Amino acid sequence: MYCKFDVSMTMAETKIEIQNLTMAYGSHIVMSNVNAKVKRGSIFIVMGNSGSGKSTLLRNMIGLQNPAQGDVLYDGKSFQKMDDDARRIQVRKCGVLFQNGALWSSMTLAENVALPLQEYTDWPASEVADIVRLKLALVGLNGFEDYYPSQISGGMRTRAGLARAMALDPEILFFDEPSAGLDPFTSRNLDQLILELRDSLGATVVVVTHELASIFMIGDDSIFLDADIKTVRAQGNPKELLDRTSDPKIRAFLTRSKFSETTMRSVK
Repeated sequence: MYCKFDVSMTMAETKIEIQNLTMAYGSHIVMSNVNAKVKRGSIFIVMGNSGSGKSTLLRNMIGLQNPAQGDVLYDGKSFQKMDDDARRIQVRKCGVLFQNGALWSSMTLAENVALPLQEYTDWPASEVADIVRLKLALVGLNGFEDYYPSQISGGMRTRAGLARAMALDPEILFFDEPSAGLDPFTSRNLDQLILELRDSLGATVVVVTHELASIFMIGDDSIFLDADIKTVRAQGNPKELLDRTSDPKIRAFLTRSKFSETTMRSVK
């Protein structure tokens, strides 16, 4: 059983710092001069319209893509300047949930969740199997170890991807559009699960999303990426941004139709 961490105490410290980051594909600049601090134990939202570079920022943060300029610091240490061994240790401290779970279709759920354990540890097969069962149980998939991704629903695949992301008890969890393709009920349950895992594990969570219900339900802090100016347009707690912003673009994003006052009240 996990103990409940005092999130308010841990959030006083900076876990991740993005410094003057420029992201590019060849000569095409996606975003420039991106700066942000992610507090330890917080749920940090990367939001913006489609094509604004949200997923590209995540790829730069976890080392799948190198920034054109700038750096990402973990606990004050430069990710770009780490040697291979130090970078491998840092990557081991991170868990990533890609869109739709990104599971290997030819592997069972248990085999998918076991992958990071087999890659980063030399634990015996029996111990790996025990951990896999525990992680699947934590996301409500106890008894589904031998199922293949094609045999379960989209929401279950996302939860299985989350179990894999948690396999190594990471300090930081990254989510890339976790609610993509999910119905509102399943999406809300996933948001609740993210909150529960953050509170029980004490992890720092970075979520790339444009889903308003999720943004307001789970976000402690956020940045808004704007493709027109190619940088951060605003940063702050999403609810506070909605209350105080006079920027018409941010207000339009945060007050899109179909997001009613009833929905807003339900996530407060």
